[in-house]
Amino acid sequence: MAEPARRQTAADEAPHYDPRSIERTLLAQRARREARVAQKRAKGHARIRFFVVIFALLGGAIALGFLIWQEVQRLFGL
Repeated sequence: MAEPARRQTAADEAPHYDPRSIERTLLAQRARREARVAQKRAKGHARIRFFVVIFALLGGAIALGFLIWQEVQRLFGL
């Protein structure tokens, strides 16, 4: 036959914990949060760098094309 559930006494209710473990947990959570924010910031900076390089290459290609077209017109008298 089943026994009734054991009742907790005041001594059973008090959790045994290490106060330093709470500090370590908080520091670990803060470090994870800071790493997540830093990763998000780095991702945004990488996106900006990518578009700056793309626009610079596009501008260079357009300028080179314009100079080549000017030279072709000058050489062939178009």
